[in-house]
Amino acid sequence: MWTFIAKRLLSGLVLVAVISTLAFLLLYVGSGDIARHILGQSATAQGVAQKRAQLGLDRPVLAQYLTWVEHAVRGDLGQSWFTGQQVTQGILDRLDVTLSLVVGATILSAIVSVVPGVAAATRGGWIDRTVQVVTMLGFAIPGYLIALALAIELAINLGWFKPTGYVNPGTSIAGWLGTVTLPILALSAGGVAGVTQQVRGSVVDAMRRDYVRTLRSRGLPEQRVVFEHILRNAGGPALAVLAVQFVGMFGAAVIVEQIFAIPGLGQISVAATQQGDIPMVMGLVVVTAIIVVLVNLAIDLFQGWLNPKVRLS
Repeated sequence: MWTFIAKRLLSGLVLVAVISTLAFLLLYVGSGDIARHILGQSATAQGVAQKRAQLGLDRPVLAQYLTWVEHAVRGDLGQSWFTGQQVTQGILDRLDVTLSLVVGATILSAIVSVVPGVAAATRGGWIDRTVQVVTMLGFAIPGYLIALALAIELAINLGWFKPTGYVNPGTSIAGWLGTVTLPILALSAGGVAGVTQQVRGSVVDAMRRDYVRTLRSRGLPEQRVVFEHILRNAGGPALAVLAVQFVGMFGAAVIVEQIFAIPGLGQISVAATQQGDIPMVMGLVVVTAIIVVLVNLAIDLFQGWLNPKVRLS
């Protein structure tokens, strides 16, 4: 088990290193005259040169990258070029907000997907066709349109939820639920569609295996065969899709947070990208990559618990 975890962590570290290197190079190559952008077009050439030296932009790109890595491994992701705020602190202040939406949407997707996926695989007929149509709609309709529809109908027209804003759960649990419910529903639409399709396909495939016919021949109830044996073996692929959906939800959260005016990572991501705040963008890239690695490790461990053969792969 520990060898399994060590291999996954090592591959995750390599992935984070590759992603951060590519992001750094792309940002610096494609950002043009960063010092001029910060100071504005009216700045003098001398002022721009001083700003470039202050930020270390007059040094070779490789030297800048090595300096950034040296600080990053100590947890220092630098300072925002526009606000002066520590990047690490700025991200941590908002990370819990975004994670509450993404984790909530992931859990909802996992729970809601099981029943229709299993029903479509085992019952077939009109149930299967209905599930197929609904999941296709979930794939086809963009998440931001679902978010807008939910905000207009359930928040503005019916007044069941707050249309914008965020309440900290430490202040009011009911208020927090009222502000995160609609964003979670909007984020989970695509996740439910993807995981439902995978559950259906995995269950259909598992039902054709020899061990299922053997279990049925022994007189085990169909419900027990499905939920204790088939679903356990079909869970691995569904978990893999759920991990992919988690990553996609992180990207979708940027737009959803803008629609509902939620102060998560989406707001600073948009602002940092528009301004060309490279330290903040790099910090967001690294933190997101680390979260993705940890989520994939958790999924791998859970898959190893469901199927010990996974630990040997």
